[in-house]
Amino acid sequence: MAESTSLRSIGQVLAVMKADFPDITISKIRFLESEGLITPHRAPSGYRRFSPEDERRLRYILQVQREHYLPLKVIREHLDLMDRGLEPPVLESVRPTVPETTVAEPEAPPRQENQVRLDRSDLLGQSGLSEAALVELEKYQIVLPNRGTRFYGRDALVVAKAAKQLAEYGLDARHLRAIKMAADREVGLVEQAIAPYVRRTGGNRAVATEVMNLVVGVHSALLRSAISR
Repeated sequence: MAESTSLRSIGQVLAVMKADFPDITISKIRFLESEGLITPHRAPSGYRRFSPEDERRLRYILQVQREHYLPLKVIREHLDLMDRGLEPPVLESVRPTVPETTVAEPEAPPRQENQVRLDRSDLLGQSGLSEAALVELEKYQIVLPNRGTRFYGRDALVVAKAAKQLAEYGLDARHLRAIKMAADREVGLVEQAIAPYVRRTGGNRAVATEVMNLVVGVHSALLRSAISR
């Protein structure tokens, strides 16, 4: 009986963790469980029940992710050491920085696309992607050369860098394909909405760029708002 009373529900664990990790969500906890990093008990009803050890494990994962940006693969190795009764490696403090690919990318003028001209080996070298990972991204038309050329532009490089980082968190080309499909739908919606205005202005396509930049800003704000809830 004493053991069962020490177990917490996922909602209770979320409330406890929020004080130290404000960005934690139930979806994040479930994701870590799906990756095998935490294994809470299951009540006969099927609900998750977290022991104090489960909470300590979750706290360690969140801490090293936030303070050291460790990928899941490395965190799993640390947890395996802990499971064997060993101490995980001592980690040096890392000053928090904003990932390069997230700094003001939406506001960059589209014309900068033409200022970057990378061949395949350049793209692989600057993004850190493997050849196999790039092939997978190209298969889903997530990263492609500029139309009619074999060279990659600025946006391709931004996406390739982000894909490399996202892969460390379990997001692969299949997940990015869903994001691309959503982006394609947004483009179609914008083009349909502004078509009358473009016709009235004599086919001025600059308005499409202006509207798309506004949509990107709204999209980013909505994502940040949803994640912070």
